[in-house]
Amino acid sequence: MYMTAYKLTDALARWMALLAGLVLLVVVVLTCVSIAGRALLPLNIGVGPINGIYDLTEIGVGAAIFGFLPWCQLQRSHAAVDLFKPVYGTTLNRVLDVIVDLGMLVAAALIAWRLYLGMLDKLRYGETTFIMQLPVWWGYAACLVGAAAFAHVAVFCVIRSLRGLTGRHDPTEEFAA
Repeated sequence: MYMTAYKLTDALARWMALLAGLVLLVVVVLTCVSIAGRALLPLNIGVGPINGIYDLTEIGVGAAIFGFLPWCQLQRSHAAVDLFKPVYGTTLNRVLDVIVDLGMLVAAALIAWRLYLGMLDKLRYGETTFIMQLPVWWGYAACLVGAAAFAHVAVFCVIRSLRGLTGRHDPTEEFAA
C-alpha cells in the first residue's frame, strides 16, 4: 500500500515538475521572440514585440513555481536550517522531520485553499489582465493545480516521516532519484 502511494505521488510530482519546466521554456522562448521583435522593429524586420508578454510571463512563471513545489517537497529540498542536526540523535531528527512535514502540509493546504477562494473571486468579478484581457482566474487555476499537487505530496511526506519515526525502513529511498 505504501509503495503504491509512493509511486503515485512520485509520478505526480515528476509530471508536475516536467510540466512546469515546459511552461518556463515556453515563457523564455516567447520573451526572447518579443525582445528580438522589439529590437528589430526599427529595421522593419520581424513582427515587433509580443503584445501582452508581461501577462503571459506573469501567469506562466507563477504556474511554474507552483508546479515545482511538489517535487521539491517530495525530495526534501526546501530550504532548511540544519545547523544542529548532526548533534541531535536519530529520534530527535525524526521528530523534527514529522514537525516540519506537518508544517509544510498546513502551509500547502492553506495556500491551495486561498488560491481556490481567490480564483472563485476573480471568476465572479470577471477581472482580466491589462494588456491581453485574459481572465485573471486562469492564472489562479493554473497555480491551484500545482498547489493541490503540493498538498497531496505533503500528506504523503507526513506519512513517510511518521513511518520513519516508528523505525520502519523507508523502501522509497531505494527508488529516489
